[in-house]
Amino acid sequence: QVHLQQSGGGSVQAGDSLTLSCATSSDIFSTYPMGWFRLVPGKEREFVAAISWNDDTSYYRGSVKGRFTISRDNAKTTVYLQMNNLKPEDTAVYYCAAGGPYYSISLSHTNYNYWGQGTQVTVSS
Repeated sequence: QVHLQQSGGGSVQAGDSLTLSCATSSDIFSTYPMGWFRLVPGKEREFVAAISWNDDTSYYRGSVKGRFTISRDNAKTTVYLQMNNLKPEDTAVYYCAAGGPYYSISLSHTNYNYWGQGTQVTVSS
């Protein structure tokens, strides 16, 4: 059973920063691309960021590019989402996701097989 454990999140003011973490087992981490998605009630799930398993290639949603950074710490088998200059429109439940063994990096949630429990991020103006 693959388990992704998220931490971080909370309520902040516009312009503040938050870091989300997602810890998993080492065999998963070393060969799986990892992604972050977010969900707002009444909207479709949105891709936020993704990072490859092998060369740290990363992709970002246009609206977060330059403000959010996805990274991975192989020693801690953890992936992070550093979120700077947060805006009210970033308010959502954020989910980390793991793809599959040696999968290519993807922006589509359909290519991710395992999901964290979700964490609420609320940004007030």
